[in-house]
Amino acid sequence: MAGQGTAVDIEIVRLPDAPPSQRATSTDGRIVYAVGDIHGCYPQLSALLEAIVADVEAADVAVPPLLVFCGDYVDRGPETANVVTALIWLARHAALDVVFLRGNHEVMLLDFIDQPEESLAWLRRDGKATLTSYGVRFSDIAPDAYDEECFRLRDRLMDKMPASHLEFLRGLPVTHVCGDYVFVHAGMKPGVPIARQDDEDCLWIGKEFLTSDYRFEKVVVHGHSWSSAEPVVLPNRIGIDTGAYATGALSAVRLDGRRIGFLQARSPDDAAAGSAPRGPKISPGGL
Repeated sequence: MAGQGTAVDIEIVRLPDAPPSQRATSTDGRIVYAVGDIHGCYPQLSALLEAIVADVEAADVAVPPLLVFCGDYVDRGPETANVVTALIWLARHAALDVVFLRGNHEVMLLDFIDQPEESLAWLRRDGKATLTSYGVRFSDIAPDAYDEECFRLRDRLMDKMPASHLEFLRGLPVTHVCGDYVFVHAGMKPGVPIARQDDEDCLWIGKEFLTSDYRFEKVVVHGHSWSSAEPVVLPNRIGIDTGAYATGALSAVRLDGRRIGFLQARSPDDAAAGSAPRGPKISPGGL
């Protein structure tokens, strides 16, 4: 795997399977893996990809599996640059089909590149970790001077960021459909058909989607929102963001026809501290 992350021991956990889906029965004849929000957590990403490769080899399938990333590769964690390098390497060399979706944090990073003066809140909250991962220096700029120095920081980032990274970030689609599932970063607006969804909702929606029991034409697989290190399985959606930057747990759902399984890469230190998941949170009604 390209990229050199911090040496961290990561353990792989296969969470208990969810009950077979009664509603989503097709993955177009292939195994589908979908990965939640990475947020600069390169060690977890590297370990999870190795586990997925091993799982594919053990399955010995005739049709290449599909691997979907549900966005938010950047910000918060310390190794955004290594994460993006690894994903680009994967796109070029993987023996399986790979789709990388756009997340709201990719949008905020691109907004900073295009209009630094409009992105000061992002720069102060999440952006510093991302710029630092690319080798951008902040030592000569006081935090209260970001509004005056934002263009200089943007230019430093452009000097450091490979052109391939910018091309990758600008080319990310918002949704992907496979069989009875639709993959997206944040979710979808209840009551609106999938084909008429607005990109803004797909990237940013929160409570309106999370608290709704509206059933779209397909089951929605999404990231963006998390409350613990446990994935969520509900009749209308599967939530796979498990807060990797805070819990140390990066999760992937494994979909194969009606079967729903989970792989998780997590730091043993975080598990020992009490964030170890018991398994996915499953609605009594299932899918």
